[in-house]
Amino acid sequence: HDTTASGLSWVLYHLAKHPAYTRKKVSLAHREAVELDDLAQLPFLTMCVKESLRLHPPVPVISRRVTQDIVVPDGRVIPKGMICLISVFGTHHNPAVWPDPEVYDPFRFDPENVKERSPLAFIPFSAGPRNCIGQAFAMAEMKVVLALTLLRFRVLLDHTEPRRKPELVMRAEGGLWLRVEPRS
Repeated sequence: HDTTASGLSWVLYHLAKHPAYTRKKVSLAHREAVELDDLAQLPFLTMCVKESLRLHPPVPVISRRVTQDIVVPDGRVIPKGMICLISVFGTHHNPAVWPDPEVYDPFRFDPENVKERSPLAFIPFSAGPRNCIGQAFAMAEMKVVLALTLLRFRVLLDHTEPRRKPELVMRAEGGLWLRVEPRS
């Protein structure tokens, strides 16, 4: 629940900071509820969630034990048995893969823009056989909460730019403070 809460908090922050995106098909117009089938009808909301997970991955660093010797591109060898730390945050902010990596741009995840990118460039749920078993549930949960929230409320910034506080789970120093106003 901490990782999903972190992901939701940061997405709400980004949507409050960029209100034009909340008006661009992130909510379901004139609806009072969200059905499971509706989740597939929210591609732009999915793009917004993914871009937020890129900028603020809920788990910024993961570790893995090397199961066989690995030769890296410069010829050095990572020996079997070593524990390696993988910076999800660093991977998601690599300017060689993500131009202007600090800019919030959901269109990075438009299907046309994803085609040429390595699937390992975006790993908020890790990758491979030890990826997050709950990733589909977490994405569905975030989209339901966001769709219902945006359907009923306007989310507004309440203060200045937060500072990231990368711990086991990515947080904001002092919290993320937002205002919500009921939609009329």
